[in-house]
Amino acid sequence: MKVLTCNSNRPIAEAIAAYLGLPLTKASVRRFADLEIFVEIQENVRGQDVFVIQSTSYPANDNLMELLVSLDALKRGSARRITAVIPYYGYARQDRKSGPRTPISAKLVANMITTAGADRVLTLDLHAGQIQGFFDIPTDNLVTAPVFSDDIAKHYGKEEIMIVSPDVGGVVRARQIARRLDADLAIIDKRRERAGVSEVMNIIGDVKNRWCILVDDIVDSAGTLCNAAVALKEAGASGVSAYVTHGVLSGGAVARVSASPLKELVITDTIQATEAVRISHNIRQLSVASLMGEAMRRISEELSVSSLFD
Repeated sequence: MKVLTCNSNRPIAEAIAAYLGLPLTKASVRRFADLEIFVEIQENVRGQDVFVIQSTSYPANDNLMELLVSLDALKRGSARRITAVIPYYGYARQDRKSGPRTPISAKLVANMITTAGADRVLTLDLHAGQIQGFFDIPTDNLVTAPVFSDDIAKHYGKEEIMIVSPDVGGVVRARQIARRLDADLAIIDKRRERAGVSEVMNIIGDVKNRWCILVDDIVDSAGTLCNAAVALKEAGASGVSAYVTHGVLSGGAVARVSASPLKELVITDTIQATEAVRISHNIRQLSVASLMGEAMRRISEELSVSSLFD
């Protein structure tokens, strides 16, 4: 078993390698003067079970290309099996035709990863579960429910909590955590007039005097989360926190979160934190390295991955 990383999120790769007790495979992932990507694997991988760790976060296209070129290099180096470990799967929000003559980019990216040489994909909290079906190779979609549930119990165990889904599409994800914590579930009904702009319309569930915990998979501009937090406070919630898997946090998102009623926003390390995130007073990062490392170990040893969540 060998673990290789590209450049998008080296800290999580190092943490996963430390969990597995393995050194990262020596490799050079660099650019020519015209920014073409060049990958050189500096160890023998013939007949090896190789895991390539790369989030396709900002800059998404560069990081995706690094992953594809690395997969091709391993394939031509005669690796026995190549698993693309993608903690954050970019383009996942383009999982259907949203209008006439628009792409399904999540499917296109899946095709590219498969063609480049991946034999298997391991990812975390896909935006939509059906993206697993976009791949023609085995795909494991891990969930953060156990990590989030343990942290919520640790920090909010004394509160009367209410798990809240910020939209109808995230109900399944929120229900998983609510079930683990034996907590009630509320739903935010929102209307989105255009991309990146959301308006809270109604709260389904009684949140008065409850500590509300918003659960989602991606926070990008943070507009939806902050609007939801305001609506929950206006509805009588005693406090609001949020647990989100992928902290994209583009543009002025960190400042928006800092100025919001959110006590804290908890994200994972699937995307490397920026300096603004690291110094923010109400954003905290949880590591999913042990969860992903254990899944990789089980894949390598041909053991069950789904039993991780029983």
